[in-house]
Amino acid sequence: MTNSSPWHVTVLTLFPEMFPGPLGVSLAGRALASGLWQLETRDIRASATDRHRSVDDTPAGGGPGMVLRADVLAAAIDAAEIGPERPHLLMSPRGRPLTQARVIELAKGPGPLIVCGRFEGVDQRVIDGRSLEEVSIGDYVLSGGEIAALALIDACVRLLPGVMGKEASGTDESFSDGLLEYPQYTRPQLFEGAPIPEILTSGDHAKVASWRRAQSEALTAARRPDLWAQVPTHVPNRAGRQKTPKNKTDG
Repeated sequence: MTNSSPWHVTVLTLFPEMFPGPLGVSLAGRALASGLWQLETRDIRASATDRHRSVDDTPAGGGPGMVLRADVLAAAIDAAEIGPERPHLLMSPRGRPLTQARVIELAKGPGPLIVCGRFEGVDQRVIDGRSLEEVSIGDYVLSGGEIAALALIDACVRLLPGVMGKEASGTDESFSDGLLEYPQYTRPQLFEGAPIPEILTSGDHAKVASWRRAQSEALTAARRPDLWAQVPTHVPNRAGRQKTPKNKTDG
C-alpha cells in the first residue's frame, strides 16, 4: 500500500445505511474525510433478479429462519470486482476469532472486502466458491454482520499511518505484545481517597516501565489465562513468575 492508494474497504450488506455510522466520527471519521482510508458500501439486494428483489430462501432440510442465497450473494461479490490481493471476509460467529495480529495484517494490506451476513446464515456454496474467510469478533450471535464489520474496520483504521496522533498509541496497549494493557491513571492525584500509584509520578522511567509490565502480566494471567499461556517464558519479567499470579491494579 502506498500513499497514492489509501486503505480501501468494500462492504457488502443489506443495510448500506448503517455505514459509516460510528466510523464517520472521531479518529476514523477525520481520517475518512481526509482521505487516509476509503469506504465503499454495496447493497447485496441490488444483485437480486426477481421483481421482489428476493435475497433469501428457506433452509434446505428444514429449520427456522431464512438463508442468504448463493446466487444473489455470489453476483454481488462478482459485481464488486475485488482482486485476489484483497482479503475476502465474511463476518460470522463460527469464524476464526479476530485477533490483534490479524488486524495488523489487514491494516498493512490494501484493504478487505467484507460480507455482512443476515438471517440464519449464508449458503455454504458461496462461502466455498468465493473463498470467503469467516471471521468472528466473539462467541455470541448478532442480528447481522454489520456491527462486527464496523468493529473490524475500526480496529484496522486506527493503525493506519497518520490516523493516531502518536505512534506509541497503537503499540502500547492491550494485545500489542500478547498481554492486556496495564491500568491507566491521570489527574486528580487523589480520587475518593485513592491516590495515583507513587511509582507513576516518580519520574523513573525504567521503574515505570517495569511496573507497567508487571501489571500487564498480572492482569493477563488473572483474566485471560489463554493469552498468558502463550507468553514466552524468556520475555522480561516472565521468567520465574507463576502461571496465575495475584492480580494487582492498585500499585
